[in-house]
Amino acid sequence: MTDLCVIYDLDGTLVDSEGLNYQAFLDLLPELDDTAEDLLNRYRGKKMTLIFADLEHRLGRKLPEDFEDRYRNHVAELFESGLKPMPGVHEMLAATAYPRCIASSGPRAKISQALEVCGLAPFFGGHIFSSYEVGSWKPDPGLFLHAAQAMGFSPERCVVVEDSPAGVKAAAAAGMKVLLYAPEANGSAAPGVAAFRDMSELPRLLKQCAADQP
Repeated sequence: MTDLCVIYDLDGTLVDSEGLNYQAFLDLLPELDDTAEDLLNRYRGKKMTLIFADLEHRLGRKLPEDFEDRYRNHVAELFESGLKPMPGVHEMLAATAYPRCIASSGPRAKISQALEVCGLAPFFGGHIFSSYEVGSWKPDPGLFLHAAQAMGFSPERCVVVEDSPAGVKAAAAAGMKVLLYAPEANGSAAPGVAAFRDMSELPRLLKQCAADQP
């Protein structure tokens, strides 16, 4: 069972943070004529510098030099007051004993806060990998490859649990199996990608991945 490493995305996969992430933009940039869902659909899984560049294009002006700091601080405030784990995550993690880690595009401080607020930190210990420290952002495979190496697993022995197209592409480019968490989806995922809608399905899917190992 332990000859399999599970690499989890964080935002939108383990914690219900996406709405808060994008609400922070609306709070700080009230001239945006969007909803948090609109921004999620537009920017999900994208690198922050690309998001900022698109916001500047849409607003027709440069963002303030301290905007990222203001944004990060506001997200932290929203996390403290409103962040929740995705439904069934605690039970799923308690029911699976595979080596596991977090590989997220967010800064380490944000990852750590999210895990602490949601009571998930004990499941991962220090096995946290951030794009900001590795220097690679999804859909590039570098973050996942770094996580696998640090955990002591070859890519083919890793399963990535993701919720975004960029994350799925990164996992595929890394040569890893990928399971797509799509609670709102109706229909199938891309060819070769197994999708699931409820965290209660994940232990069975991981067991199947482990059984399929050569």
